[in-house]
Amino acid sequence: MADLPVHTIVFEILTRVPAKDVGRSKSVCKQWHALLSTQDFVRIHCSRSLVSSNQRVLLIDDLTCSVHPIIFQSNDYGPSSIVTFPFHHHNNDVSILSHLNGLLCVCLNHTYELLLWNPTTTAFKHLSTPDSHGFYINNLDAIGLYVDADDDYKVLHIKRRSGVLGVYVYSREVDSWRNIPFITRQEYLSPHFSWSAGTFCGGTLYFTVCECWIGGTNAVICFDVNSEQFKEISFPPVPSTGMVQGVLVNVKNELHMFASTGMFEMTIDLWMLQGDYWIKVLSCPPIPPISLSLWEVVYN
Repeated sequence: MADLPVHTIVFEILTRVPAKDVGRSKSVCKQWHALLSTQDFVRIHCSRSLVSSNQRVLLIDDLTCSVHPIIFQSNDYGPSSIVTFPFHHHNNDVSILSHLNGLLCVCLNHTYELLLWNPTTTAFKHLSTPDSHGFYINNLDAIGLYVDADDDYKVLHIKRRSGVLGVYVYSREVDSWRNIPFITRQEYLSPHFSWSAGTFCGGTLYFTVCECWIGGTNAVICFDVNSEQFKEISFPPVPSTGMVQGVLVNVKNELHMFASTGMFEMTIDLWMLQGDYWIKVLSCPPIPPISLSLWEVVYN
């Protein structure tokens, strides 16, 4: 072991150990700390951690935060371990807005502040600034976490304020916000449209945009994370005779959507995006509307 090059130990061994052990290994020496903090190490470690046995569910209630392993054979959770919030908060105050590779973007509801938080290492970062960046308003804003071609973790924040839409990108590498242009339909500024959180898949962030009444307009907004260009693609061709909702899911780097429609009974179909078009891959029997949230939990 003493004869192994440091690079081999870090990138061939430590990329295969749990994140908590990686955190402890950073204290071995300055060289290890520097190598374990690089984007290359983070990218390789995340890719090797994406196996079923490593999947966890984070649950937040009024008083506690807990992490549960997923038992896929029985569609159940395993025994929980308690996670302590490393930042000041009030009861029922933390909302999870987006997640990627174990990193969470959360909002403190009493101050509207955005934070990046790694529950495994307990590290966190406040994203709010004195010039009003990094503050989130529920039902008006949308958030998406992504990684660009330079392995820089970023946050896309879409803000609607008094009929004005602003789009801002936070870079973890340079620790700052900047504004980027948003070119698509102006009616999406209206509070009558509901924006989903962003789902990162194949170098693009995807958002569903749904009008909040029967027969309203539904679309998918795509953000290319490298060119920083927006475009709009169509929603899957579901009936518009009832309420329509779409839940986006990244499955093995392919974008899927659970599209639901109906009133007293909800019909849910699973669609897969190919190019700019949707292909139906599964139809489900009608279910009561309240059961839709169960699909979000199981498949997110």
